[in-house]
Amino acid sequence: MKTTVAIVNQQGDDFSLQDVELDGPRDDEILVRIVATGLCHTDIHLKDTLPELMFPRVFGHEGAGVVEAVGPSVKNVTVGDHVVLSFRSCRACTDCANGLVGYCGNAMALNYMGMRTDGSTTYTRDGSPVYGNFFGQSSLSMHAIAYADNCVVVDKAVDLTKVAPYGCGFQTGAGTVLNVLKPGPADSLVVYGVGAVGLAALAAAKHLKVGTIVAVDPLQSRRDAAAKFGAIGVNPSSTDVVEQVKQLTGGGASYAIDTTAISAVVKQAQQSLRSRGTLIALGLGAEEYTIDAIDLLQSGKVIRSSIEGDSDPHEMVPRLIALNAAGEFDVDDLIATYPFSEINTAVADVLAGKVVKPVFVW
Repeated sequence: MKTTVAIVNQQGDDFSLQDVELDGPRDDEILVRIVATGLCHTDIHLKDTLPELMFPRVFGHEGAGVVEAVGPSVKNVTVGDHVVLSFRSCRACTDCANGLVGYCGNAMALNYMGMRTDGSTTYTRDGSPVYGNFFGQSSLSMHAIAYADNCVVVDKAVDLTKVAPYGCGFQTGAGTVLNVLKPGPADSLVVYGVGAVGLAALAAAKHLKVGTIVAVDPLQSRRDAAAKFGAIGVNPSSTDVVEQVKQLTGGGASYAIDTTAISAVVKQAQQSLRSRGTLIALGLGAEEYTIDAIDLLQSGKVIRSSIEGDSDPHEMVPRLIALNAAGEFDVDDLIATYPFSEINTAVADVLAGKVVKPVFVW
């Protein structure tokens, strides 16, 4: 079938709307008519950094839509279902069997290579391959092929425009707090970089009634957004960040999250922890981080990462939707909707800090 996609024709290009052919659904595949797709920093970063041979390419991994067709072997998803799309996992390897689907041993092939495991592509243009299957969806598209493992069926009353980001960005930030750190009222949390992921982490921290919450960001607008979740804003451009965080948290934060992927900021996040505190690094970009080895060795601190907030989307997406409905995960006003035709404007706006989470609608 013919469909319209926001394609990146070569490394570093802008997105452009073009018609392509979409193949499928095959036996284990699901055809989804996309209603809304969130823009994630990963889409922007990888369109500029993936090797040239991996283009032309369709990105997008925060899709939400309506199922139009399913392959014969698909279970638990039917035509007409409303779905939120997330990342793929094999559901069969050791990590998947232990509930750690974000660490699936087949994650690279299923999410990043741009093709099915048999080497075919879901999209073609003039008979030539167009790489897709990004996170098993490539949902910067009017239609996408997805799979039962990354399709989360939701109530038809749910606004798909509001929940599209739950498939990655909001899930990652909230999951890091709810699944990994699990702070409580006696704890403190500092988040460095409060874009979509960081603000979702703060929303989850507010839900858990964390004692002290600090948001470090150079943009006043982002610090204002963080204040809604009870966070004390710190401007890193005008203060000694480490010392101020220590003052605000009574000697150092119990937990820290970095979303910036800036090596110097990651080091500050480490130094602002109390003894035996934990830092979760979530940002994508830097190939290496410099840490304070003396501080690490003398304090028992932990530095680690988390993939998708250690979430299983089939559990986390419904959980966040339920929290949102109860007023305990109030992230709706972080979303700014754009028509797909304005995708490059949205990229510029989010990079300039004008908006937090762009969501595209057809």
